[in-house]
Amino acid sequence: MNEGYRRYGLVYLLWLFVFFVVPVFSILTYSFLSRDYMGGVFFKFSLQGYRDVFVKSYLVVFIRTVLLSILAASISIILAIPVAYYISNHRWKNFLLLLVIIPFWTNSLIRIYAWIFILGNNGLINQFLLKIGLVDTYVQFMYNNFAVVLILVYTYLPFAILPLFSSIERLEKQLFEAAMDLGCTKRQVFFKVLLPNIKQGIISAFVFVFIPSIGTYAVPELVGGKNSRMIGNEIARQLTVAKNWPAAAAISSILLIITIAAVLLFMYGGERRETR
Repeated sequence: MNEGYRRYGLVYLLWLFVFFVVPVFSILTYSFLSRDYMGGVFFKFSLQGYRDVFVKSYLVVFIRTVLLSILAASISIILAIPVAYYISNHRWKNFLLLLVIIPFWTNSLIRIYAWIFILGNNGLINQFLLKIGLVDTYVQFMYNNFAVVLILVYTYLPFAILPLFSSIERLEKQLFEAAMDLGCTKRQVFFKVLLPNIKQGIISAFVFVFIPSIGTYAVPELVGGKNSRMIGNEIARQLTVAKNWPAAAAISSILLIITIAAVLLFMYGGERRETR
């Protein structure tokens, strides 16, 4: 192996060890320590952190977090497939890709507050509906699961478009023409030719949206209500309000396991479908 590549590999392994292995090991270690009621931990083995989180209220939050993340990822894929297909067949594809990436240039908090201005009780949509007489009082668009999913989709939609665009771009366009020549309708071409050939892109898009969604904090904190809190908010509450660091570490560890399991499930499932 070339010496330069070997050095690059060592630097990458060092970076991975320092910024991934060490933090994850620290979180796992803290989850098995005793709670200091003033904040922090005592270095004494304890499972109390896991006992504190294995209760019905936290189970509800875990289930809600997973379901909202799956819903956001699924909606993102449904929206991203036609967008990615259109971009891949457009002569200005590079410019359109730039438009997809532009939101990353703006701070995510600014974009969330922009949605608050749009969806709020005195926001643009409610003001418009009241002005045209369609409603008599404001519609509650904010502080519910709808607002959380909507803004998660808006925030992470580019993460779904880019891998799908890459998959569609690699396809031979003659496949679609051949299918049409053989009598397939456009609907059949979409479901029987396009989707089966971009399965890996769909899996990648799902994972890229699901992982950041399941760990998000700002979106449910700013636009979610009491019944829309996600697990990231509970981790922050345990650290800052309850001062229960082992419980926060236990929640983070469980969240890490859920994330790894989801990634392995979709990757393994994708490989099995490919072999068939």
